[in-house]
Amino acid sequence: MRNSSFDAEPATTTSTTRVGRRTLLAGSVALLALRSELARSEDIAMADAVRGLALPPAPLTAKHPVRLERWGMVRTDEYQWLRNPDWFNRLLHPESLEPAIRTHLDAENAYCAEVMRPTDALQAELLHEMRARSGGSGAGPPEPDGAWLYWSDMRPGAQQPVYLRRPRAGGADELLFDFDAAARGKRYFRLSSLKGPAHSPDGHYFAWTVDERGDEHFSLHVIDLDTKQPMFPPIENCYGEFVFSPDSASIFWLLRDEHSRPTKVFRRALSGRTDVLVHEEHDPAFFIALSRTASNGYVLITIENGSTSEIRLIPATDPTAMPTIMQPRTAGLRYAIEHWGDRFVVRTNADGAIDNKLMLAPVHTPDRTRWQDWIAYRPGTYIAEMRAFRDHFARVEWVDASPLLVTIARDGRQERRVGCEDAAYVLTLDTDAAYDSTLVRFSCQSPRLPVQWETVDMASGQRSVIWRQTVAGVRRDDYVVERLLAPTADGVLVPISLLRRRTTPMNGQAPLMLYGYGAYGFSLPPEFSAPDLSLADRGWMVAIAHVRGGSERGMGWYTQTLTTGKPRTITDFIDCAAHLVTTGHTGTGRIVGHSFSAGGILIGGAINRRPDLFAGAIGQVPFVDVLNTMQDDSNPLVASALSLWGDPSDPAMFRSIAGWAPYETIRTQDYPAVLATAGLLDDRLGYWEAAKWVARLRDRSTSGRPVMLLTNMHAGHQGDAGEDAVLAQHALFYAFAIRAVSNAWA
Repeated sequence: MRNSSFDAEPATTTSTTRVGRRTLLAGSVALLALRSELARSEDIAMADAVRGLALPPAPLTAKHPVRLERWGMVRTDEYQWLRNPDWFNRLLHPESLEPAIRTHLDAENAYCAEVMRPTDALQAELLHEMRARSGGSGAGPPEPDGAWLYWSDMRPGAQQPVYLRRPRAGGADELLFDFDAAARGKRYFRLSSLKGPAHSPDGHYFAWTVDERGDEHFSLHVIDLDTKQPMFPPIENCYGEFVFSPDSASIFWLLRDEHSRPTKVFRRALSGRTDVLVHEEHDPAFFIALSRTASNGYVLITIENGSTSEIRLIPATDPTAMPTIMQPRTAGLRYAIEHWGDRFVVRTNADGAIDNKLMLAPVHTPDRTRWQDWIAYRPGTYIAEMRAFRDHFARVEWVDASPLLVTIARDGRQERRVGCEDAAYVLTLDTDAAYDSTLVRFSCQSPRLPVQWETVDMASGQRSVIWRQTVAGVRRDDYVVERLLAPTADGVLVPISLLRRRTTPMNGQAPLMLYGYGAYGFSLPPEFSAPDLSLADRGWMVAIAHVRGGSERGMGWYTQTLTTGKPRTITDFIDCAAHLVTTGHTGTGRIVGHSFSAGGILIGGAINRRPDLFAGAIGQVPFVDVLNTMQDDSNPLVASALSLWGDPSDPAMFRSIAGWAPYETIRTQDYPAVLATAGLLDDRLGYWEAAKWVARLRDRSTSGRPVMLLTNMHAGHQGDAGEDAVLAQHALFYAFAIRAVSNAWA
């Protein structure tokens, strides 16, 4: 049980392994300052060198028109054949992919490689810079828990992290597990992003989930930290989430069923191999998450979708009990909880509190009728996170698209507010801090400021820095971070976070990378990115459009884009791009848009409506074939997404989607250069989404600029794993962007 307060560790910058990495790269880093002055002229020289080179012939995608009629609306899909009717079963046996489809994907990959071949040297140079700046870094300062300090690190040249601990009283470091060594020789190895490796509350066990197939089917591993031996063979077909019981006697894990959905929660005793079914979810519109309260008093099974949630409780006093429902799911009611002594703190949208308020509920009778207001709802103040401590409570509030940490004592006094530096920044609350401590830990970062971990003493208000990420060759004063507000036609102001080099002129000539997402209420944080500095050093602006669909301005920022409101995400992105032209940060046709997954709606819709603004567009595993996918019952996400994009079984919703879905609204016009990626093993957004989008764009574009598809033939939605693979993809995207802005295609 986490019952020990901890003292703040001395402020540190790097571990000895990171110092060694910097020593190895000292020669490279010494050249970065000079590189920043020369880079732009060299990129122009690269553009001149490729100008005049004929583009290779693009693959001719066969057309097999299929007439689709529903609700009196007739459509023709000439590329439907790229979606294998038995696609879901083929994921398990990718070698059985229809030969015509495989031949087509191989031809597209070869075309992409040939078009990008003149940038090979630039990609290598970008990759070299990114590696020099990355240098190897830990995830943050050691985390005190009981008698130990826990942390992770990336060693020189490593592709995966190592996890370690050492006694708080002093002593040698202990290696918990070396994931880099485990990954060697394997074609694919990715740790879950849903739940990272974790130790048990008593410190005797260590667990993780890993995907070694590339399709997000995870296996759960648990080892005894005394012997470093497995407690049992890996548990297969996991969803990537788990949690230890408060008494460290068992582990709860989540099954990924045959439809790739999390449907069953099991409990396994660490001393045995028998699984007990704890909960089964029958509604495909809901997903499941597992956690423990900060007090270690409860295991929580959270069942939710975009609008409704339900929490089931398992008390630490009876960890083998079946869960009880706190408040049954009620359409439109969302809530999350923390255990705080004899009460639960409930973060909820109840009573119209769209941006959330905090309520209190007695532990023994916690249903909705017993909830009482504590922290009142304030429109425009979005309560996004919370964390309980024995005598204090911490929460993160978003005001005007910026987060603040707010702490308060149990008696309601000593309220303190803490923010971070810079016009745009990220503040992250440490969700593993010791419950009995008066110290709350949090991190700050911005596009020009690497991660810095701090503590605030909630009793005294003293603020201390305990760890700084060191990034070689980066001087913060060389860069400027701005927060701009782009006006829209319907009268709102969309925040933009922007990074530029201080010396970059504001004359409307700078190229600009514009990121956007705008889906699921997920905010796109203005975090520090060492790779983005390689663009900034070449005279680029790097910006994030915080469009509606995220929650940067509260949950209303998200709900405005549900179903028929989805076009707002697209028009916000366009308005942000146009505003950056108006302010002189960039010029028309000098912008490259970039988005991922559901952000494909944004990037695809933007280039359909205002292709003139963009020199290029990057769609990373993009969601673009919305109308067809939302009628595909075999897709595991469709049931949960009907309330987001609209239900095509409703004629009005069908026509609404048809009016904004990127694939449906492609026109004959001059399009920018396009680079789309896909994963053959992707069971969320099938490879054919990007393949069909590319085929139709190429067929209807009159600009002569390339439209390319790059399919990863051995991975899924997350792409390749490993540090080098991630940086290599950045280098590819940036080389594409640089060439797109130069317009050096033919």
